Amino acid sequence: MKLLIDFLPILLFFIAYKLAGIYVATGVAIAAAAIQVGWVWWRHHRVEKMHLATLALLAIFGGMTLALHDPIFVMWKPTLVNWLFAVVFLGSHFIGRKTVIERMMSHAIDLPAEIWPRLNLLWVIFFFLSGAANLYVVYDFSGFYVAQQALMVAAGLTDIDLATCADQFQGSLLAQCQEAQAREDTWVNFKLFGMLGMTVAFVIAQGLYLARHIRQPAEVPEA
Repeated sequence: MKLLIDFLPILLFFIAYKLAGIYVATGVAIAAAAIQVGWVWWRHHRVEKMHLATLALLAIFGGMTLALHDPIFVMWKPTLVNWLFAVVFLGSHFIGRKTVIERMMSHAIDLPAEIWPRLNLLWVIFFFLSGAANLYVVYDFSGFYVAQQALMVAAGLTDIDLATCADQFQGSLLAQCQEAQAREDTWVNFKLFGMLGMTVAFVIAQGLYLARHIRQPAEVPEA
């Protein structure tokens, strides 16, 4: 249930994007994240700092996307969130008595003391690589940024809405619009399916790693 709630803004972003384009989807994601934080506070009278940080980054960079009419800002948000988490998890190696992952999970599983820093470091690496993967998809794999800039230069525009540009152009500009839109689709699909798949795969790998180190409760001898 918690995983579904955490991914709800991303899911709603994906649905809104398919129906109305990236600008409407960005507004929906900001609203959904705000409602998510409000609901958690109403239920538990506290909100995790990570949720607040995610909402703040989404509001800032999503707001810049809406204000400047440029998707690149909201596309950077997953990278910044993941890298922020990486910094926080890494910092807990040097600040405080326990790493972040130990504080989160030690109530549920019993591990040897030396395993917690290793597990925390694995999360640092995962967050860093997730952020880097997002930028790779934006700039290299999908080629969205180059396609978007080429379309705006060819059309003589400073901003453009790919959800509606097919109604504005013909000929070569229409082809460029469709190309840029397809590349934008690639990133949106990665944001939901790619990053979710990476997370699930990492959690499964973490479970296999932990299974080797979980301490079993001592057996009570029979009377």
